[in-house]
Amino acid sequence: MSIRNSKQALYEQFAIVAKALGHPLRLEMIEHLAQGARSVEALAAKLGQPIANISQHLQALRRAGIVSAERDGKFVHYSLADESVLSAFAAIRGVAERRLAEVDRIVRGYFDARDAMRPVTRGELQALMRDGLVTLIDVRPADEFALGHVPGAINVPLSEIKAWSGGADTGKEVVAYCRGPWCVMSFEAVASLRSLGHSARRLEDGMPEWKAAGLPVEIVA
Repeated sequence: MSIRNSKQALYEQFAIVAKALGHPLRLEMIEHLAQGARSVEALAAKLGQPIANISQHLQALRRAGIVSAERDGKFVHYSLADESVLSAFAAIRGVAERRLAEVDRIVRGYFDARDAMRPVTRGELQALMRDGLVTLIDVRPADEFALGHVPGAINVPLSEIKAWSGGADTGKEVVAYCRGPWCVMSFEAVASLRSLGHSARRLEDGMPEWKAAGLPVEIVA
């Protein structure tokens, strides 16, 4: 094989991965699988999609080496192949944030309207937690919290924010996080908490990024 043909063959393989990532539903599936392994059935329920549709997309991701599968009895559980998948997802997101005007329009129109404050960095959160200055809440559903969460976090799903806030200390700042930097739930949670009289901010990203940074994770046994 010539040098030119070898390079072309290599780029064709790179394109397989890029093509597999080029679908909005698959990117959303990656965000969910970044929380922990899921069966086809569980992932379909999370996304409100037919099982057959999710199964087809998972097979495309698997062929591209983006997800791996492990059988557990009657069920097959899928997970991200490794941390490089999350890095690729972040790279795609970063280019879109910097270069696409429509992304800026969506951020300004929806996300900034709910929380335009600078989020808390991971380093800042660790210092605040160490000094007991904040209450950290994980606003993901309970099953995702059980798969892994930031040590010391309290699970308060978005639907329970109002009830939880009634007994929370309004004199202590609340930091909320969920699936990632553009996870709607943390934006909604912070907006709701502020309307209820709390000082609240978001963590700069989510649980997958926390884990990828090598920081400690707690799992509900």
